[in-house]
Amino acid sequence: MTDWLQIHRGDAPLIVAFPHTGSDLADVEAAFVSPWLARRDADWWVDRLYGFARELGATTVRTTISRSVIDVNRNPSGASLYPGQATTELCPTTTFDGDPLYPGAGPDADEIARRRMRWFDPYHAALEDEIERLGARHPRIVLYDAHSIRSHVPRLFEGELPLFNIGTNGGATCDPALTQAVASICAASGAPMVVDGRFRGGWTTRHYGRPANGVHAIQMELAMRGYLTEPATPDEGNWPAPIDTDPAAAPVLRRVLAACLDFAKG
Repeated sequence: MTDWLQIHRGDAPLIVAFPHTGSDLADVEAAFVSPWLARRDADWWVDRLYGFARELGATTVRTTISRSVIDVNRNPSGASLYPGQATTELCPTTTFDGDPLYPGAGPDADEIARRRMRWFDPYHAALEDEIERLGARHPRIVLYDAHSIRSHVPRLFEGELPLFNIGTNGGATCDPALTQAVASICAASGAPMVVDGRFRGGWTTRHYGRPANGVHAIQMELAMRGYLTEPATPDEGNWPAPIDTDPAAAPVLRRVLAACLDFAKG
């Protein structure tokens, strides 16, 4: 553990990654138009929502750095993961809603390289270490990338997002049996769900998912209404909303992680 990178090591063949739960603006806070705006798009409370993962023996890897400083779930080359669709960059210059994060053009190439070396590279080095450690003990492991987003973000998608959004990059990042197990649990909940819809998996899922080598990566993008009450218009007085005392999505997510473990153990 460092001041910004938190790693809990378990022995089960399951890694749960939290790339976007941080709100720390580090040494670039003064560069943003608004610190609140720079924190608004965090995956609020998701690490708490999955707090039970450690009870299952899972390894967890979390960064406390805000995605607005650098998004550790983007292609480090800067190439878009969703060509032709609205998205945010490696070092975002706008919020999900399109609001500018900087008074000017944003970080230049040198600053982006500095942020990548300072935060992106160590985060992924930690994931690689844990994959290697667990891969030496288990014939297959699951890397579960945990995310959430507001249910309504018109710039990114139309209407209300399904509650459970499973990403496998079109089936390339994990065995179909794992996808089916997770999708069946979500469908049985009665809540709207989709596989490889608007969110097909980010850099983490696509980069590490190597089913032929025993590494099965899957992303869960959870609509935030599953664990908190979303205001119609988030502002500095009502956002982030507190996590529900009894989150509706929690029992489903417990079953999902249990299914991931069952799959990994064969």
